Amino acid sequence: MKQYNVGIVGATGMVGQRFITLLADHPMFRITALAASARSAGKPYQEAVRKWLMTSPMPECVKELLVLDAEADLDAIAERVDFVFCAVNMKKEEIRALEETYAKHEIPVVSNNSAHRFTPDVPMIVPEINADHLAIIESQKQRLGTKKGFIAVKSNCSLQSYVPLLHPLMKYGIECAAVTTYQAISGAGKTFETMPEIIDNIIPYIGGEEEKSEKEPLKIWGSVQGDKIVPAESPVITAQCLRVPVSDGHTAAVFVKFKNKPSKEQILADWANFKGALEGLDLPSAPKQFIHYMEEDNRPQAKLDRNTENGMAILAGRLREDNLFDYKFVGLSHNTLRGAAGGAVLLAELLAVKGYFD
Repeated sequence: MKQYNVGIVGATGMVGQRFITLLADHPMFRITALAASARSAGKPYQEAVRKWLMTSPMPECVKELLVLDAEADLDAIAERVDFVFCAVNMKKEEIRALEETYAKHEIPVVSNNSAHRFTPDVPMIVPEINADHLAIIESQKQRLGTKKGFIAVKSNCSLQSYVPLLHPLMKYGIECAAVTTYQAISGAGKTFETMPEIIDNIIPYIGGEEEKSEKEPLKIWGSVQGDKIVPAESPVITAQCLRVPVSDGHTAAVFVKFKNKPSKEQILADWANFKGALEGLDLPSAPKQFIHYMEEDNRPQAKLDRNTENGMAILAGRLREDNLFDYKFVGLSHNTLRGAAGGAVLLAELLAVKGYFD
């Protein structure tokens, strides 16, 4: 299996740390550069990290790697990597400019950030669902004037708890869906220690989250037309997003109405049989079974089920008919694995086997 040299931009933050744990022993990717703010630059990684937030120990392979300046050391980063993961904590317009600068330096960027999700020629990929959107990269490279450099992004972490469950049912003509997401504190880069206000509490607002939850699925379900991705016009999605006292795992309560209502048995069969665009590619991070349905009335639960298939599976439960919509069900995904770093690593694996880093 071919190996690629990888950089992590924003390596000291929570998502950057998660990238490191996922890549330390990865069969396709080797960490060769770590970058962060000027404050961290020049220090060995273990000194630059204020606090290691992962439950597993910091991998030995990164402890002595000198952290580079994410903005000033582009030439040094370009010499060391085939592509980078980007998970920086900056203003959106600054992230947008930084990622384009990397791409124009002929460094492909696999982004965990939201800055380019609605750039028309930047693919926003859930690998099992819309891998065909990678075709837009050639148009993006023409706009940027690059031979190798481009940007590809993953979608918002909360989408993973319901979009993969709606996708196999699109053939029945989904008219509308109402979604309430119950989102873990790690989605805000927090722990219970750094977010004491969440203990014994629910916060009914996450800035910008509801707009993302309603609009991003339409880009995922859109189509490549000429030099841009045109979002789908339907279904209509309305969302509420709540922060809850859970460490990891975003849960979604979903209500859905169809033009052609399927039976419960059809829905369960569609979930069980959905393979998606990754079938046969044997990607290291891909779950063997994408969607797992749990029969118990009190499942899925974040604490019990979020790590299914190394945190890369989508969980569903409580499918039943509804007296206002057609059906309602509960979804669950691990927000920092499937939703954030793990989803980006899976996207990078897909890009690698398709030759986009060569």
